[in-house]
Formats: sequence, C-alpha cells, structure tokens
Amino acid sequence: MTTLDTAPVAPLLDRLFAEAEAATSPAMVELSRDERDRLMRSKTEYLRLYGLMKDLWLPVSRETGALLYMLARSAGARSIVEYGTSFGISTLHLAAALRDNGGGRLISSEFEPSKVARAREHLTEGGLVDLVEIREGDALETLSANLPDSVDLLLLDGAKALYPDILALVENHLRPGALIVADNADLSPEYLERVRRPGGGYMSVPFADDVELSMRVG
Repeated sequence: MTTLDTAPVAPLLDRLFAEAEAATSPAMVELSRDERDRLMRSKTEYLRLYGLMKDLWLPVSRETGALLYMLARSAGARSIVEYGTSFGISTLHLAAALRDNGGGRLISSEFEPSKVARAREHLTEGGLVDLVEIREGDALETLSANLPDSVDLLLLDGAKALYPDILALVENHLRPGALIVADNADLSPEYLERVRRPGGGYMSVPFADDVELSMRVG
C-alpha cells in the first residue's frame, strides 16, 4: 500500500476530482474559443486569463496524477518543483511520492491567492503540508531564486506560453537524469522545440494525448 491509495489521501483525491469535474467559470463561458486560444498562447496576458479561470480547478487527469507519483517514486525524488499549484491535486500526488520516498521538499508556485489557500487546506487534510512550500505570485518571480541546488523532477502545468521561461529558470538546477513533465505541452510549440532539439540537453517524447515527458541529459 502507498500514501496515494490509502486514507487520508485516496478519499480526498476522489472528492477533489469530483469537485473539479463539476466546477464551472461564468467568466470563461463569455470568451470565444479563439479568444481563449489567443490568451492561452500569450506571454503578456496570461495573468488575465488565469484570473478569469480562478474558479476552475484545471487539474491533471487521474492518469497523469498516477504517472507523476510513479515517476517521482521511481526516480527516488527528494526535490521537486511544480509550476501551477491550482487547487493542489497534482501537488498531492507529488507530495505523496515524497512521503513514500522518505521525505523531501516540493516547491510549488501559484499566483491566485484563493487557490493557494485551498491548496494548503487540501494538503493539510491529506497530511502532506509539511513537505510543500507554495510560493504565491508570478512564477517568473517566485521561481527565479532560492531553488534547491539539485532538482529531481519539474512539473509544468501553469500558463503554457511560459513553459520555456520556467524551464530556463529551473534548468541549471536540474540534475542529470531529472524528469520534466509538461501538461498540455502541445499548446507551447516553443517549449516542444526546445526539449526535442537534437543536442539540446534533453531526451523528450510525447506521452498519452497531452503530456510531454523529458529527461535532462549531460
């Protein structure tokens, strides 16, 4: 048995996934699909977009959550960085892996204060809050300093247009063999070009329908 499939984490995740599925955002309904796509790819209006989506959970899928746990466990991860806490579903999966690895530290970044508060509540309920530091604010600032010397795993699940910028902030801290999981990476062609570039320092493959899995080499 693991932390992930036993109480209190397992029933908590079941409840949170159900709440996420039922959540709606009237502000987002008012946007056309073209406008949503434009904002999703913008490097200057991402705060506006995610402000409109502050009531949406934007979680990883159950399958991606399980993948995160397995990758962190198999890598023996003790140091993890997460871009995009939202309500903490992915954070719970990663923190559960740290617990089962014997401990560690997860640094997560989220700019929406209400989501930070809810994520902390969920981590407390799951008994994992002691492993997680949530930095509130724009990740371009919160992840620009005071990172661990060696990072084992990086999760990218915030504003897609900023994936290359966040990778650049964390890159020098990634140990050889470190894993990078980018959710919905197809929305960031610049990021995909970076991690798939021959000789660019990464091995990278698409995984399932919406995840890019990369490994730092060299």
